[in-house]
Amino acid sequence: MNTRARLYIGGEWTDAADGAEFATSDPATGKPLGTCAEAGQADVDKAVTAARAALRDPAWTSMSPSARARLLWRVADLIEEHEAELAELETRDQGQPLGVAHAVSVTGAAEHFRYFAGWCTKIEGAVSPVSFPDTLHYTRREPVGVCALITPWNFPLMIAAWKLAPALACGNTVILKPAEQTPLTSVRLVELCELAGFPPGVVNLLTGGPAAGRALVAHRGVDKVSFTGSSPVGREIVQQSAGDLKRVTLELGGKAPSIVAADADLDRAVTGNLQGALLNSGQVCAAYTRLFVDRRRADEFTEKLAAAAAGLRLGPGLDPETQIGPLVSLEHLDRVDSYVRTGRDQGADLVTGGHRADRDGYFYAPTVFGGVTDDMTIAREEIFGPVLSVMPYDDPEELAARANDTEYGLAASLWTSDLATAHRLAADIRAGAVFINMLPIPDAAAPWGGFKSSGWGREMGPYAIDAYTEVKGVWVHLGNS
Repeated sequence: MNTRARLYIGGEWTDAADGAEFATSDPATGKPLGTCAEAGQADVDKAVTAARAALRDPAWTSMSPSARARLLWRVADLIEEHEAELAELETRDQGQPLGVAHAVSVTGAAEHFRYFAGWCTKIEGAVSPVSFPDTLHYTRREPVGVCALITPWNFPLMIAAWKLAPALACGNTVILKPAEQTPLTSVRLVELCELAGFPPGVVNLLTGGPAAGRALVAHRGVDKVSFTGSSPVGREIVQQSAGDLKRVTLELGGKAPSIVAADADLDRAVTGNLQGALLNSGQVCAAYTRLFVDRRRADEFTEKLAAAAAGLRLGPGLDPETQIGPLVSLEHLDRVDSYVRTGRDQGADLVTGGHRADRDGYFYAPTVFGGVTDDMTIAREEIFGPVLSVMPYDDPEELAARANDTEYGLAASLWTSDLATAHRLAADIRAGAVFINMLPIPDAAAPWGGFKSSGWGREMGPYAIDAYTEVKGVWVHLGNS
């Protein structure tokens, strides 16, 4: 496989203005997959100009909501028609097992376009009962404008879809900038948008590294930035956007607690936490990483968890027997390993794993630590890899405070058979999503986003309509004077 991807600006595929390119590789082998154009400032300027021009193009601005809905629905159909191709491309470029690429990435991408296609005809204003006499007041929801959509490398196809679909449903124009580690399915998705029939300039694509992202965020012609990625980069985006007060939506890091109550089905909790922690090799912002277990059951839980983790099959995502794929890059592999070494140095009990797998590619053995305390680095910082920390507790009343003792607040998990325990802890935990006896996989119809350093705003569901529209009030005097 040797792909060469170009930029898509104003309805045309083009090389970077200065001819720059970068390589993307297969994390299962470390071998190159292809090259992509490296967008520079001139390309950013050109893309913004095209997107702004499309905001004035009647082919887009006068398009009926039902016609816009048909375009989004057509993209969903095209994603499903090309499911096998997209899933294999996602696996080759990102590393996730092919089953995950099919069931989560491709299926999720299609569902986001289909869900937001339904919203196109339901974006409504309202009449307000103002107190001025002889006055009609009503509201309109209008597009924010040019939206820079900056996506991460862990689920590149699905996250591109969950930004593109609502932005387009609301009538915005967009510039998609995928992570440089995993650009290929985003390129293919934009090709499908072109095939679906979006007018030129409505959907634009810039591939490249952090410099391209920074140029987009800083550009005065961009009205909104939607970013999914790390909290440090999110803070940088806020600072860069302050000059012209861009609208900003951020879905950032996480350090999800998973609470195993004393009454939980232990075997079910072991299986659920293993899957919730190791989906996509732990490269999930909502992955279960701090596992709070009743001290009386902690040893049994840790032993079963470690045995199950050690028995998982590592391998290339294209191998149907693979359960754990590679990490995305050598740089990230080294980062995960450094956290594991820090955990050992600080006194955590390494029960299984803790080393790079002995094979080509960027594989890391699933790792379980026992006896982790709240002050350890592995309990406080986001590792974003296949590393699980079991943290015993004595008093259930301390659980909410310990779960909340983090700068993050994206997701949390509860494992219990007691309805009162489930609802009480769900209310007390400061996180944007709480999953009870299930895995942390979002849905197009439900809000997604975090508290504290896990982000600003919400994506998905009706909340995405708020994120991609501005509300305008219209005042009409009905009197004769």
